[in-house]
Amino acid sequence: MASLPQFNPARLRSYIFRLPLFTRLLVLVIVLAWAATIPFSWFRPLTALEPEKVNPLTGGMYRLNTFPLMHINFLHMMFNVITLTPLLERFEAEFGTIPCLLLFTGPFGLLPGGLYVLLERFVLRSNTTVMGASIWVFMLLCAETVKTHKANPNFSIGPYKIPTWTTPILAIFITYFIVPSTSLLGHLCGALFGYLWGLGYIRFLAPPEKILRWVETKLNLLGRLPHYVSIDQKKYGRYGILPSVTTAPRSPVPETRPT
Repeated sequence: MASLPQFNPARLRSYIFRLPLFTRLLVLVIVLAWAATIPFSWFRPLTALEPEKVNPLTGGMYRLNTFPLMHINFLHMMFNVITLTPLLERFEAEFGTIPCLLLFTGPFGLLPGGLYVLLERFVLRSNTTVMGASIWVFMLLCAETVKTHKANPNFSIGPYKIPTWTTPILAIFITYFIVPSTSLLGHLCGALFGYLWGLGYIRFLAPPEKILRWVETKLNLLGRLPHYVSIDQKKYGRYGILPSVTTAPRSPVPETRPT
């Protein structure tokens, strides 16, 4: 009889210690944002995405960037952290720490959040408040699925062949029917921009690599910041210089990243 896989604390500890820098920081911010709502109950409604309170003339635009960081309760926060961490870790390993910082504090919140506000206010004529990092979970999942689809276009369930790229959409609808108070529209907005990123249509949102290389070299970020991921992963590795490395820090030499 085959034995079930056993939980290994040592492997989990090793995985956590190897997480890249931005992934660590974003998870920490999400946890701290939830913790802040314990003594300050007003903090949750202040940061959530309420469509009627988002207006470029009267204010509230900051909510487009803060709503993925806030969660309804502890279970909501933990589930999103567990599902977001491996996806974000892979994304940072592929594109680097600075691009992740600029994308997730900018367009990756503004675009899906802005689309949600427009659809809620002018199409559905509603004002449903949303919050949570699941919009990033499905965005990254869809981007990953596009790559998987190129290598494995279909998977089989009995006699049926299902396109691989549809699996996040199936997961969104399953989540909607199983988990109470789930925002179907919010998840679909995140999925849309995940597909657009995976297909390359919005890759222009990433900052120019030439500028990033200059910043990395000028500030010696790879040598100064543990677990920092350079945009030149081929030469410097996935996690930059780890704390256990005893060699003297060195400035990165510009190199073209492979596509």
